[in-house]
Order: sequence, then C-alpha cells, then structure tokens
Amino acid sequence: MNDMSILDQIVVATKERVKREKKAGLPPQSAPARLPFLFEQRLRKPGLSFICEIKKASPSKGVIAEEFPYLDIALEYEQAGADAISILTEPNSFQGYTRYLAEVRKTVNTPLLRKDFIVDSFQIEQSSRLGADAILLICAIITPVQLADFIQASDTLGLSCLVEVHNETEMEIALAAGARIIGVNNRNLKTFTVDMSNSIQLKKLVPPDIIFVSESGIRTSRDVDLLRQNNVDAVLIGETLMRAPDKKIALDELRA
Repeated sequence: MNDMSILDQIVVATKERVKREKKAGLPPQSAPARLPFLFEQRLRKPGLSFICEIKKASPSKGVIAEEFPYLDIALEYEQAGADAISILTEPNSFQGYTRYLAEVRKTVNTPLLRKDFIVDSFQIEQSSRLGADAILLICAIITPVQLADFIQASDTLGLSCLVEVHNETEMEIALAAGARIIGVNNRNLKTFTVDMSNSIQLKKLVPPDIIFVSESGIRTSRDVDLLRQNNVDAVLIGETLMRAPDKKIALDELRA
C-alpha cells in the first residue's frame, strides 16, 4: 500500500521528469523577450485581477475537458479580458505539457503563468525560454533556502514568482524569502478539500504592498465578491472556466 500523498507522488514523478529534461537540454527561446515582471505589473492594476487557467485534468476531478483546444481557449481568455493566463505543464496528473506553454506564447500577448511543480532551478530557465512571464513556487515542496534561491534566479530573468502557501508557517517562509506575490490555495494539496476561509484568514498576515492571490474552488460571483470584500488582489480560476461553454460569458458573470 502506498502511503504517499498525491502531492508527494507528483513531486517524485516531477523529479524524474526533470532528470530526463536536463538530458535533453534547454528548449529554444519560444518568442521574443518580454517586458520584465509583466505578470506582477498587470496584477497591480486597480481592482480585482483575474488569472484564467488552461488545464485538461486534475488529480481531484480527473479529466475536466475532453475537448481541449488550448490555443482557442487562450484566445477566448484574452478576448474576455483576462489579466493573465495560467497554463498547467505537469503531464502525469494534469495532462499538461511544456509545448502548450510555448504554443500559447506565440498565440496571445496576455501574461502567462507556468503552473507546474518547480523543484529544480533548471525549470526556471526552461520556463523563461518557453515564454512564461511567471512561475508557480509551492512552499510545501521546496525548502526555505530553495525558495529564496529560486526567487533570486527568477528575478535575474525578469520572471515573476507566484509563491503558494497553505498555512501560517508557509506564509512566514514566503515573506522571509522576499515573495512579492503570494497565493493561497483554498484546496488542501494533501486532502484536496476546499475551504475559502483559508484565503481570508491568511490575507491578514500579508503586508499591503504584496500582491495576494486566492486560488482554487472559486465558482460564483458570490465567491469572488467575498474575496474582493476581504481585499484580495487577484483570483485564479480554473475548473469553473474550463467547464464553461462560453468563457467570456462565464468570466463576465464572475466579475458581476
């Protein structure tokens, strides 16, 4: 019987994947150089920002989108006024691939967040070459020293870092490492249960100059309004939009 959590299993698989990718070498530059830190500049605009996610599947929900025209979805998000687009590139549990990021980069001008399980500095340079404007760093899977090092390495490339935390201890680590964008995942990565109050409670620990993002489980305009009332700067929405037949209408309804 396997006692590892799904998160632990993903991390083990990711480390093996990175070993293979290192042997293959870094990809070519996918697109012309972007403005540095474009992702965080966009999220600093007045009002609530919307990060719209492209993902085919997840460990908690299985396949979310049987049909997966990811380039069309990226264009829909851009036309709907998404402030940024998040793209899953983890293959085993989310059925994502790095080529999705490279291809979407050539299709839209909206800032792109590479959502993966970053465990090695190789993935940071790789993300930049694939055309990402930002990467996700998950406190639960790296050490505090790695977190600080990865933020520094990203800074040299003009990449923003969305640092994901789940509790007060991880929040302290993120702040100490110099995170400028902190995301709270409302979904527990070990049990996959969702609790929106996690964002609301942890927001109280964040200085006002740091961008705060609420992630996962956001389904209705009431959810969005609750987060807006609690001074959240941005929301990351995946499954709700991926299941919507018309993504512009769905995003307009969430904004209402």
